[in-house]
Amino acid sequence: MLNKMLKATLLIALAILITACNGTEATPAQSKTSHLQDIVEKGTLILGTSGNMTPMTRSINDGKDAIGFDVDLANAMAMSMDVKLEVKVIAFEKLITALESGEIDIIISNMTITPSRNTQVSFVGPYLTSGKCLITKDPVLASLSKEELNNAKNKLVVLRGTTTQKFIELAMPKAEAFVVDTQEEAISMVRDAKVAGMLSEYPMCKAIISNNPDEFVSLFSNITYEPIGIAVAHQNTHLINWTQNFLTRATKVGLFELLAKKWFK
Repeated sequence: MLNKMLKATLLIALAILITACNGTEATPAQSKTSHLQDIVEKGTLILGTSGNMTPMTRSINDGKDAIGFDVDLANAMAMSMDVKLEVKVIAFEKLITALESGEIDIIISNMTITPSRNTQVSFVGPYLTSGKCLITKDPVLASLSKEELNNAKNKLVVLRGTTTQKFIELAMPKAEAFVVDTQEEAISMVRDAKVAGMLSEYPMCKAIISNNPDEFVSLFSNITYEPIGIAVAHQNTHLINWTQNFLTRATKVGLFELLAKKWFK
């Protein structure tokens, strides 16, 4: 839990951010020319997130809602627009399709900005950078290099649809890869010794180690560059511009440092 001082500081930062970003309300004389104005008029910003990457995004209430760093960021965006946030928990590999179809307005789901994804949607950011890491119970395994991990005897689990899945397929083809849908399932496979380790990204590894300090060890690596961004449909230029300006202001008022203290400790 946040202490009282951190909570108060976070509220002050949000107040400054909202005061700076408000003023998007359309007047009757204005014609609706952008998706952003539609969001403001209907009073709801719809977030798409996978809900399976703690502490960035974790589903709650039987998958009907989510919490985490990414959800708090989306909440700050909605507050700055003076609208409510609606959260839709969607399988990671289906998020871009949902954005393209108009089912959701934005994706904030620990999504790495890749050239392939960028051909489909626009990205704003990065608001965070990350890299690959390995969670394991074996200290010896945690000391191995990428080349040494690329061995047929090493069974590793990854989350479906992520850049980690693509990474292990391309960079570590000799390792035996298991693909699952949830972080909890992946952790259980490591805990029960069904696999040697879980390959993931820094925020998730940090949370897993923090929550299980006597059970797992981790290898943190800089072998990949993972810029994490906010995805917006390419045609929504007004929303893209607003989000760019929002991230600039959020950085200047220290919002990301406060969210990091809350979720990464």
